[in-house]
Amino acid sequence: MLHFDSDYMEGAHPELMRRLMETNLEQTSGYGTDSYTLEAKRLIVEACGMPQAKVHFLVGGTQTNATVIDGLLARHEGVLAADTAHINVHEAGAIEASGHKVLALPQHQGKVSPETVKNYIADFYRDETYEHMVAPGMLYISHPTEYGTLYSLDELEALSRICREADIPLYMDGARLGYALTADGTDVTLADIARLCDVFYIGGTKVGALFGEAVVVTRPGLLPHFFPLVKQHGALLAKGRLLGVQFETLFTDNLYLRIARHAVDMAMLLKKAFVERGYKMYIDSLTNQQFFCLPNEDLDRLSQYATFELWGARGKTDTVVRFVTSWATRKEDVEHFISYL
Repeated sequence: MLHFDSDYMEGAHPELMRRLMETNLEQTSGYGTDSYTLEAKRLIVEACGMPQAKVHFLVGGTQTNATVIDGLLARHEGVLAADTAHINVHEAGAIEASGHKVLALPQHQGKVSPETVKNYIADFYRDETYEHMVAPGMLYISHPTEYGTLYSLDELEALSRICREADIPLYMDGARLGYALTADGTDVTLADIARLCDVFYIGGTKVGALFGEAVVVTRPGLLPHFFPLVKQHGALLAKGRLLGVQFETLFTDNLYLRIARHAVDMAMLLKKAFVERGYKMYIDSLTNQQFFCLPNEDLDRLSQYATFELWGARGKTDTVVRFVTSWATRKEDVEHFISYL
């Protein structure tokens, strides 16, 4: 059976496992105060070109989103996000559980437009009863989006400008950031993201690590007491060096981007095969997530050979499905699956 369900089905890239084994019996201080974590932070700050940035390592994506958003918002504020956003759909109300509302915005292919954000904020404060309502306290975006689509540099600059004019933080969920940075045709770099976002995170769980995400705070004054908040949200790893070793390795010799690019290459190979055989794309993604509309008879037939996700409920005649490649996807496995199309 071939597997295209997600990009975190495997453990970790072999180089990370090698480094973890090499350092396994070393004794280091906990909670991210060890030398490996300090070096990982230095490498990330250097890659971002943002000397004043602060880096924090958390254990997973949901904990990261919940902790950052809780830290950025006042008690009466909510977070603006696309109605398809991960925090609005697939995090089981983690944001609401911390006392904040997700203010869902209409989207196009997973993205919110600068005009939509600007109009929402303007309309909110034009309402004379706004003090009785949940205020828009920040903007959440993900790059890539839930549909594997990408923001352009112009779009990010416009969103950043609107947020700064409104004096609200711009936060980027980068669970799959490596796949965005290595996609064909993108004009957005890590340095651009660091320049335009107030807080973002570099995903490890979905890009080659056993677990872990690196939160980059480019305006440290926004999260002055982040460490205890991380602990309150259950996102602090006592054996912090396990995160430090992994991210130090990922940001050495360009490993993070190299393995992300492999996943994108495998996704493009898969996409090309589907399109050449006449299958309909649900959305045009340039990253490692690919979405197709399959006739149900083909869905049932292909399910005998591979696992992949239904994107929503099964349709009467056709169903949207998602195929995901990873750093570990083998070209021969992709070609093997293509032979069944």
